[in-house]
Amino acid sequence: MPADQRDVSEAYSPPELLPDPLPADPFPIVRAWFDEAHDRRVQPNPNAMTVASVDGDGNPSARVVLCKKLDEGSGHVVFYTNYESRKGRALLDTAKAAAVFHWDALDRQVRIEGPVVQSPAAESDAYFASRPLESRIGAWASDQSRPVGSRQELLDRVSEAMARFKVRVEDIRSNTDVFVPRPAHWGGFRLWAARVELWVGGPGRVHDRACWTRELLPDGGQGSTRGGAWEATRLQP
Repeated sequence: MPADQRDVSEAYSPPELLPDPLPADPFPIVRAWFDEAHDRRVQPNPNAMTVASVDGDGNPSARVVLCKKLDEGSGHVVFYTNYESRKGRALLDTAKAAAVFHWDALDRQVRIEGPVVQSPAAESDAYFASRPLESRIGAWASDQSRPVGSRQELLDRVSEAMARFKVRVEDIRSNTDVFVPRPAHWGGFRLWAARVELWVGGPGRVHDRACWTRELLPDGGQGSTRGGAWEATRLQP
């Protein structure tokens, strides 16, 4: 390699690069990045991801949610919400979404696009039972995304939910183990990756970027999907 090309390579080399050749499956890298973000506590919620959706009328919207499961074996992520919220209705209407993890301190980004299905009820039940008591009460009290007359009206709904399940303020303060069932309108979504893009920041905005795509097919049970082989390619930044 001529000297000037070596100089260019050195000047534009980021602290890390995606593997060359690209691996057959992107999810081992996604898992490693996800775990490192948690281990290094690079931000208060390293599992935060932006989820974008489009409703039945074609109106886009995006919001930040928390990824509660990353299944690298099958290639899906899980998050939870009120199914009757604006987000939930859009996802149920179109069954498609896109998600972005951006760890600014690590100069890394993961983009995931694909179909969305409701998580199996047992999975949603198990996660709901693990939530703090006040969060379980909140899921019953809030008609997420719908108008409310005042803050006091919302707090009155919280009080009503507490009375319904015989929960005291003292129970919430101490997170006492009071049984509160999962409401049918609340649960998980699985976003299955049909496309994954990995991005590493580089000097002069000459980033390192690649994407993987695969075909997804239904695989029987609720929330179940199977994918074909990934195809990988590098992208210009």
